[in-house]
This record gives sequence, structure tokens and C-alpha cells, in this order.
Amino acid sequence: MKRRKFITKYSYTPWYRTTRRVCEQLILPFTIFQLIRTIFIPTVFDVLLLAVFIAIAISIYFEVV
Repeated sequence: MKRRKFITKYSYTPWYRTTRRVCEQLILPFTIFQLIRTIFIPTVFDVLLLAVFIAIAISIYFEVV
């Protein structure tokens, strides 16, 4: 059995690639909306959710996942 030395974006399953493309398109508007909401009504949940959105946006931008 041959082992792959590296993983390309085409080696993922089609549902994963589709989900990733949808997340790439939606994460920026969600992050901006959450930032505006956090500025006006800062709660612990809003700050944590904003941190998660920023982490996802950075990981997509730098293609970590």
C-alpha cells in the first residue's frame, strides 16, 4: 500500500471542499457583524464568539486546515 507524502486540497472529500468554500465566503461577513455587535453590547459570549470567528478567518486565510 502506497503512502502519500503530502496532502493536496484535491485529496479531500467533495463535501469537505464544498463546506470549506462556503465557510470562506461567509466567515468575513459573520466576523464583521459580530465585531459591530461586540462593540455595542459586549458580553462574554460575544467576545468568545468573535475570537472563534477571527481564528477561523485567519486559519482559512493562511490555509492552515
